[in-house]
Amino acid sequence: MSILAALLATESGLPPDDTRALTVAAAIHDCRRRNDRTDSGHGHRAAAWLRAQGPGILAALDVVLDAPLLDRAAHAVGLHDGDQPDRDPLVGLLRAADALDRYRLPLARWWPDLSRLTVQVPTWMPPLAHRLVVLTEEARLDGATPETALTHAHHTILAEGTGHVG
Repeated sequence: MSILAALLATESGLPPDDTRALTVAAAIHDCRRRNDRTDSGHGHRAAAWLRAQGPGILAALDVVLDAPLLDRAAHAVGLHDGDQPDRDPLVGLLRAADALDRYRLPLARWWPDLSRLTVQVPTWMPPLAHRLVVLTEEARLDGATPETALTHAHHTILAEGTGHVG
């Protein structure tokens, strides 16, 4: 989902520091889920974990964020699973990236409803998000590790010319 978040950030003109905060939020937004179904409060649990473990998480992701940016990332994570309005663009962009990530779910009726979002998603992003899932799943079925599968999908999308903005 961090790839989708980074693409949305670029498309929306988000500054580089904010983009790093958004990709951190995207990387950990669901890490405190208790199940893959409706899990009310998982965003707040993940946000608390990010605030408590921030330095270790940032080190593991090899990302540098100052304290205010880390707090904004945690704020976005805390609100990503709801519909509470918020002025911080990280919240809307994280919700959009999370929606685009729904193509990984097995039923089309669970796929994203972009009309519920507060940010504009470019028309090229839904097909790209779907393609990212397909490429990643194909690589996993061929025996790739999760990291290798994602790297393969990312490189394939870039090579196809579908992973660029606009």
